[in-house]
Amino acid sequence: MLQNIKKWIFPLAMVVGIVAYPLVSYVAFLPPYLIFAMLLLTFCKLSPRDIHIRVAHIWLLTIQLVGSLVVYGAVYLFHPVVAQGAFICVLAPTAASAAVVTGMLGGNVPFHTSYLLLCNVAVAIASPLLFPLIGLHQEMSFWSSFLYICRQTVPVLICPLLLAWTVRYRLPKVQKILLNYTNGPFYLWAVALVIVTGSTMKFLVEQENPDYTVEIGLAAVSLILCIVQFLSGKWLGRRYGDTISCGQGLGQKNTILAIWMAQAYLNPISSVAPAAYVLWQNIINSWQLWRKRNKTPKKGI
Repeated sequence: MLQNIKKWIFPLAMVVGIVAYPLVSYVAFLPPYLIFAMLLLTFCKLSPRDIHIRVAHIWLLTIQLVGSLVVYGAVYLFHPVVAQGAFICVLAPTAASAAVVTGMLGGNVPFHTSYLLLCNVAVAIASPLLFPLIGLHQEMSFWSSFLYICRQTVPVLICPLLLAWTVRYRLPKVQKILLNYTNGPFYLWAVALVIVTGSTMKFLVEQENPDYTVEIGLAAVSLILCIVQFLSGKWLGRRYGDTISCGQGLGQKNTILAIWMAQAYLNPISSVAPAAYVLWQNIINSWQLWRKRNKTPKKGI
């Protein structure tokens, strides 16, 4: 029964968010807290001794950070809002759930776990530098904008890690309690998905002069970037002997965080891109898992 719920919780969460979007304003403040809780429960499982930074991690991170600016500049020539959506689809850190998919596909879970940590820390540090560079908060100076975004992103991305490791070494009994909630991040993710989907729907419906050309462009560019990032990760992974982990590390994104960041720091309509990315990456993951199952020889044959 639980497995069936998990299988359908992603589309159900999006449907609930779309249908209940008029109520989302009452809980729109929750996503940062839910992201914090998800990362805290995820990082509680990680020991500093298990973290090993590889050369492939540095290349993945370079593609992610530099690529976000390159993609933004290229797409900006066509449409600035679509460029913002493209930017956040590349900048967004890898998803905690990607470690599960990596394991199911036969990849290197410790490799991915190390990248999960490195990636979240790097995005927390880079975001306040990158967002002002693409012209946001133009009424502020660069450093004022930097400090403003820093105050928003660092508590969400860095503090869960510091708290998790403080609990590990100072409050082991509390850590044991937290480790009992292994499914916690999954259900918190579902609740956050309802809220951010509802917020995106609210922006779409309440536009004064709706022209869905931009939204179609955002969905299309997110599809292209999703495919490109999975393939780029796999290409890099071939050079380092781990196509699965590198592919998932670069392609599977923390879309909840991406949607929240788009709504908080970019044109809210740009959040359509990471919202669509949720669909594209789940289709790719489903196809990969189906392909893996069909390639695996059945017992007794």
